[in-house]
This record gives sequence, structure tokens and C-alpha cells, in this order.
Amino acid sequence: MRPLTLLLAFAPLIIFSVLARLLPSGLIGTSALAAAVIVFMAGLTSRPIWPPKLLSICWLVLLAPIAILGFTLGRGGDSWLATWGGAGIGLAVGLVILALIPVRPFTEQFAREFTHRAYWSSPIFRQVNRVVSTGWGVAILAVGVSRVSAAAIAQSTSRHLPDLVLDLVIPVAIILGALKFSHSCYRSIQ
Repeated sequence: MRPLTLLLAFAPLIIFSVLARLLPSGLIGTSALAAAVIVFMAGLTSRPIWPPKLLSICWLVLLAPIAILGFTLGRGGDSWLATWGGAGIGLAVGLVILALIPVRPFTEQFAREFTHRAYWSSPIFRQVNRVVSTGWGVAILAVGVSRVSAAAIAQSTSRHLPDLVLDLVIPVAIILGALKFSHSCYRSIQ
């Protein structure tokens, strides 16, 4: 599986996170809705269309309430949602990914697009996808912890360096590490 495929699977998190930080807090509903629409449109254009990928369903389930709350809350609630919803969504997604591993690792659906059907039930295929999904679950959970920490620190200080490090540098390093890890796992079975 190509690393870009996995990176694109997390595009809604990236889009929502960036928009939540760049747009005024009054537009948090718009940023969540934009990310949810992108997930929906990507699902319509991917092959096979059905069944939808578990991660896409997760994005829609998490982003739809944020969009609704963003459009219905007043300015104070919307600001809170922009700060903590944007940071906390990584925690939720990481936990969902980890919870789904015994049922069906999220990477398995992506790996099936690049693997011959004869290998889908092999123990190696299943094990590699459990390992890679665990790596991504832990990575996204760590990104969530880093971003929540950044939000907490930003509330109590006017310094921008801790926010920059915890909200950007560390998450990018974690994602790059997860991409490298998944690439090495998939290369090990080729």
C-alpha cells in the first residue's frame, strides 16, 4: 500500500484541524462541514463504493455533530468547540482505530485495494494490518494528546512556541513516523 493512500485517509482530520485554526471561531461548523463533505465525496469516487470504509464512517460520525454544534452554539460555545473539538478529534479517532482492531483493522480495507483477493484471509495479511492499524491508532492518539496539550497551554500563556511545537511540529513528526512505520511493515511482506 502506498503511504499517500494512508495519508489521504486522514485528510479530513488535517483539513478540519487546519480550518479550525485558520478560520475565525464562528466558522467551526463550516470547517467541520467542509471536511465531512470531502469525506462523503471521496467515498463516492473511491472503488469499491460499498461498503464504505470504516474510517470514512468515523469521520462523518465525528464531524457531523461538530458541524451541527458549530452552527447552533453561540459565539462562546463555538470558540470553545474550535479550541477543544479541533484538538480532541484526534483523541476520538485514535481510540476508534484502536477499538476496531479486533473487529477489522482500518488499514485492511485500504490494503485490499492493492492486494490480490487470494491473500485477504491469510494470517500474514491480517497480522500486518493489525500491526499497522495499531501503529496508526497510537500515532493519531498521540497527535490528539499533543494537540490537547497545546490547547491547554495556549489557554494559560501568551507564548506561541509551546503551541507551535505541540500543535504542529510534534504532530507532523508523529505522522511522518507512522508513514515510515507502515511503509516498512508493508515492504516486509513483499
